[in-house]
This record gives sequence, structure tokens and C-alpha cells, in this order.
Amino acid sequence: MSYYERHVFFCLNQRDNGQSCCADRAAEAAFDHCKSRVKAAGLAGPGRVRVNRAGCLDRCAGGPVVVIYPEATWYTYVDLADIDEIVERHLQHGEIVERLLLPPDVGR
Repeated sequence: MSYYERHVFFCLNQRDNGQSCCADRAAEAAFDHCKSRVKAAGLAGPGRVRVNRAGCLDRCAGGPVVVIYPEATWYTYVDLADIDEIVERHLQHGEIVERLLLPPDVGR
């Protein structure tokens, strides 16, 4: 058994060279919102869900991005409603949110 059932990583990388990055797409607000929603739903803590900051996840072209393990499910999102849907459907009910999946060929 893993310490956490699911581990959620939000790319919060900021690029200084003018290249597109998740930080420029409100990733910090999405991260904060997700943590709040996970906690409010009673999903946070050992044996449950952990939401973490991450540096560059090297999928910049599809950003902003979040990945959930152990499923290794990569999502992109547009707004906080998308984060709500990920929390409710994936983290609460184990259902993949197909419309938000990041295509596997999207990289940097």
C-alpha cells in the first residue's frame, strides 16, 4: 500500500526567457483551488490524496498541466471549473475526465 492513494502534481514552472509556461496560465490559482477542494471533500491526507507543486513537467506545449499518480493521468485545464471536475470525477470517483486529457504526443 502506498502512503497516498493518489498524488497530484501541478506544474508551476515560471520561465524567464519569454517561453510559454504554466505559471503564465494561472497554474498557482488552480493549484490552490485544487488543494482547497480536496481538503473540503475530505480527500486530503495519508492514505488519500496529496496535492503538490512541481517544477517543469516538460509538457509545456499543452500547459497548464497536472498529472495524477499512480495512474499517470495527464490533464490540461482552462479554468477552475475544470479543476472541480478533475477533483470530483477523478479523485473522488476514480473516473478519467476524457475531455481534459493531454494527448500523449504533446511535449515541450
